[in-house]
Amino acid sequence: MKPIAIGELSRQAAVKVPTIRFYEERGLLPRASRTEGNRRTYGAADVRRLRFIRHARELGFEIEDIRALLDLAEQPERPCGEVDAIARRHLADIDDRIARLAGLRAEVQAMLDECSRGRVRECRIVEVLADHGECLHEEH
Repeated sequence: MKPIAIGELSRQAAVKVPTIRFYEERGLLPRASRTEGNRRTYGAADVRRLRFIRHARELGFEIEDIRALLDLAEQPERPCGEVDAIARRHLADIDDRIARLAGLRAEVQAMLDECSRGRVRECRIVEVLADHGECLHEEH
């Protein structure tokens, strides 16, 4: 593959140019080679690495975990225990978020179930939100 410009890398990896620069600044993507005209150029390895990063971000992995996964991916003979540990930790975080979201959903559903669909001054949703805010303020 011949060297490509940042715009083409963006297209091939489906990542916006500012995001590519962000990943370079964070060290997830190596600094690009430069042409004599000081334009960034990239190769096939950069496309693969950027796609890896994009997919990991889509799955919700944090930057530091992605950095660790990239480092481990460059050592293919190592046991995959560390990779598994990172993925298991991330899965536990996802499960925690799902549990919190389920609780939030139940709370909002309860407010909707109690709604009389009358006027705002009688609205149970507004009342619950106002009461909850007072309870939180009193606790702190």
